[in-house]
Amino acid sequence: MIKELISDGTKRMEGALNSLEGDFAKLRTGRASSSLVEDISVDYYGTPTPIVQLASVAVPDSRTITIQPWDRNAFSDIEKAILRSDLGLNPVNDGKVIRISIPPLTEERRKELVKIAKKYTEDAKVALRNVRRDLNDSLKKLEKDKDISEDDMHSGQDNVQKLTDDYVKKCDSSFAAKEKEILEI
Repeated sequence: MIKELISDGTKRMEGALNSLEGDFAKLRTGRASSSLVEDISVDYYGTPTPIVQLASVAVPDSRTITIQPWDRNAFSDIEKAILRSDLGLNPVNDGKVIRISIPPLTEERRKELVKIAKKYTEDAKVALRNVRRDLNDSLKKLEKDKDISEDDMHSGQDNVQKLTDDYVKKCDSSFAAKEKEILEI
């Protein structure tokens, strides 16, 4: 039973780490990446729709993102959605393709992005601690119901703590890599 709990906890902690990586992918670092715009929601005929379901998104070079809508009527909706997003990007529509130039980041904006990345990391750590708390509560309940011994509960809690520490280290190293990428000129 303890192995099943820890296996479940590992999956949940891996999910928190993957979520952190996804949040980091959306942070603008001065380099063009299709993940910057893929999840932007466009009001398409009254339905919020992600850009990737309306158009093909490409990155022809390190400073440009191109979006080619499949429906000509979607051009203005996609442009409005990009302008509404908090990315600070300005789309240029030439009638066939929407081009987005990624301007170089200012020092001030870089520091803001590092703060945002730090917040994402802290949110992930909170998620990890919540998983740890749930696992420890489950272990205590098993011990209370006499399904496991007190020694098993304590060794299980030690394993849960080690698992949590490992994932916190992974979050910190992921943050350190993202911080280096953001501050890189």
